[in-house]
Amino acid sequence: MIHFLSLKDVTALHGAEINEAVTRVVNNGWYLQGEENKRFEENYAKFIGTKYCIGCANGLDALIWIFRAYIEMGVMQPGDEVIVPANTYIATILAITENGLKPILVEPKLNTLEIDDDVIEAAISPRTKAIAIVHLYGRNAYTEKIGELCKKYNLKLVEDNAQAHGCKHTDGRITGSIGDAAGHSFYPGKNLGALGDGGAVTTNDPELAAVVRALANYGSQKKYVFKYTGRNSRLDEIQAAVLDVKLKYLVEDNAHRKEVAHFYYEHIDNPLITMPELLPDEQNAYHLFPILVADGKRDALHDYLEQNGVGSVIHYPIAPHKQECYAKEGWNLPQLKLPITEKIADEELSLPIGPTIKREELIMIASLINSFK
Repeated sequence: MIHFLSLKDVTALHGAEINEAVTRVVNNGWYLQGEENKRFEENYAKFIGTKYCIGCANGLDALIWIFRAYIEMGVMQPGDEVIVPANTYIATILAITENGLKPILVEPKLNTLEIDDDVIEAAISPRTKAIAIVHLYGRNAYTEKIGELCKKYNLKLVEDNAQAHGCKHTDGRITGSIGDAAGHSFYPGKNLGALGDGGAVTTNDPELAAVVRALANYGSQKKYVFKYTGRNSRLDEIQAAVLDVKLKYLVEDNAHRKEVAHFYYEHIDNPLITMPELLPDEQNAYHLFPILVADGKRDALHDYLEQNGVGSVIHYPIAPHKQECYAKEGWNLPQLKLPITEKIADEELSLPIGPTIKREELIMIASLINSFK
């Protein structure tokens, strides 16, 4: 069986160092807000290219705290609007609605699968306070046009970098350092994955960093003194130690993902299959390798691969605006019609990609896909 992603194999790549790191924390006896967190935050901030990194419980919390911090700082208030790609994983939108903000869903471009910067301006209103971009699948979603719109309308740029650790923009900046703030997920299956949940916020804004750190620690900046009504959302020492080990190998592991992706681009040849536009290597961390399957045959291809010993995953079969949780929201009444987003939801299939997949496995996958009818 060729697994979609074997976390056991991924962990085994650097298993000795990971075991040493975990053992060190266990034996040290300090399990929260200690030296492991401090070290990882410093190293990850340096890697991303920001002054500040604040570890938190998960990627959703990271995004929630960014918007909440902007509300506490008076930059936003409930009812304000945030432009967001319509075809994202729902966490991006949950972070907006959790804070009483209004998501304004914008369609992606079909050839990039990222937010369409040509239609963003039409969605901007006097209540718009931010553009949230999502580097979906590991692809760089930032464009100079988006940056210009943020300047023109005085909007905050928030990056959802949950899937793009190590991805770069054309000017060399790493995603997570391009906007005013960025949320990161260290869910185990990510390019930089923990052995459980984990997340972080990166920013160059000292006030935002301080507010986020307090919000994620019960709202406290000083022990037993609570400036905000916060929550408990912290990265534990074991996860920080594991992430610090894996961070050293992230560029190397991403390079293997790029080799896998190039194999797919060069060897998959089936008229039913469309692959997104090939980006320069530095602009795609290849967290996922999405393809679009025409003629309503996506599910059939998924099942065919499974029957032949190849795992694949559908991301994401129900678009956010069609989820029951948002069915009665004012911004979604009557239910939005987003044909490009809906087409992607109906046709997307992700192929195996990761730091451990072997060439002979890729040959088998490509052969199976090319023979599918």
